[in-house]
Amino acid sequence: MDVHLTAEQEEIRRTLRELLVKRCGPEELRAAEGTPAGYDPALWEALARQLGLPGLALPEAYGGVGCSVTELALACEESGRALAPSPLLATAVLAAPLILALGTEDQRLALLPRLASGALTAALAVPGAGLATALGLVGDNRGDWAGGGRAGGVQARRADGVWRLYGQAAQVLDGHSAGLLVVAAHTGGFARSRTLLFLVRAGAEGLVRARQTSLDGTRPQARLELRDVEAELLGDEQADVPAALAAVGDTAAAVLAVEAVGAADRTLERTVEYVRRREQFGRAIGSFQAVKHRLADVYVGVRSARSAAYYAAWAAGTGGERVGGLALAQALESLRTAASEGIQLHGGIGFTWEHDAHLSFKRASGDELLFGPVHRLRAHAADAARLFDGGEVTV
Repeated sequence: MDVHLTAEQEEIRRTLRELLVKRCGPEELRAAEGTPAGYDPALWEALARQLGLPGLALPEAYGGVGCSVTELALACEESGRALAPSPLLATAVLAAPLILALGTEDQRLALLPRLASGALTAALAVPGAGLATALGLVGDNRGDWAGGGRAGGVQARRADGVWRLYGQAAQVLDGHSAGLLVVAAHTGGFARSRTLLFLVRAGAEGLVRARQTSLDGTRPQARLELRDVEAELLGDEQADVPAALAAVGDTAAAVLAVEAVGAADRTLERTVEYVRRREQFGRAIGSFQAVKHRLADVYVGVRSARSAAYYAAWAAGTGGERVGGLALAQALESLRTAASEGIQLHGGIGFTWEHDAHLSFKRASGDELLFGPVHRLRAHAADAARLFDGGEVTV
């Protein structure tokens, strides 16, 4: 593994950081949160059409740039620094790789170029609050999380050659605004129980979408209701959907880890800037030994999390070992610690909900709710590695 970034990778970071500094400051971020989509469409157009971020890790044959997961992760590190709300995660990290892995050639040609250009956004919808389970991050994803043949979840039935979906899904990232939904549904009943993925277009008859209030406003979520909705099967019925979801989950975890490291690094920078200015007893509080020790611990945590996240992204891009979940656990813990210390060291103003320090705290907490929590990410990684003499880790 070459730990040095290439000139092209450095250029991606520099260009994206310059754009986000100009277009996604705290005021612009809060304004974007309040829009119906939950993000600034003009900023998304710049990220997609000018910089090509949605297509970074897609093959050139499908309109992509042809880079690896590493370049996409580095781009997400910069968006993480700014906590920029956008459909990049839902579209490029979760939905597009599934279409690439499982879709027919016709589906790839019809959808991937539009996703790569940003003209079409997509979202992955799984039943209930099971995103981390579906992606294989906190346990085996070959269970009945998609419905299991019982009431609840999302059920798929085929009649006269047409697939129709019934059920509901909550906590769907960008599900209220996405032009395309990739929906996980249970089919086959008890005899041939299996989970398949289906494509549902925005505006489909019987599809009801509503944005939900979420802890982290930069990660807009939606609740979906599918009432006899016509859908298109992604790929074929023989597809190993759990395996594809687990592979995408590991890559997504690596990308999320790098993104969290970007947010933690920027949070630390802001805290250091503040303690250098804030004075007590006639001197900057950053000169106090206790403050230095606390920030030194945060710095070590951020640096070690970056090393783990970079390695996970490199491994995901080269087909190496799957360590995305473990890197994500370390990165989320680093971000949570950096955010908590930032709030504490800002003093009274840091405890006001409107202060910018809470943005990173809510990102850390929200991501743990969606993709964790940290202790379950680590427990599953230990179980997969048979760390405890082959015994199962109980949580």
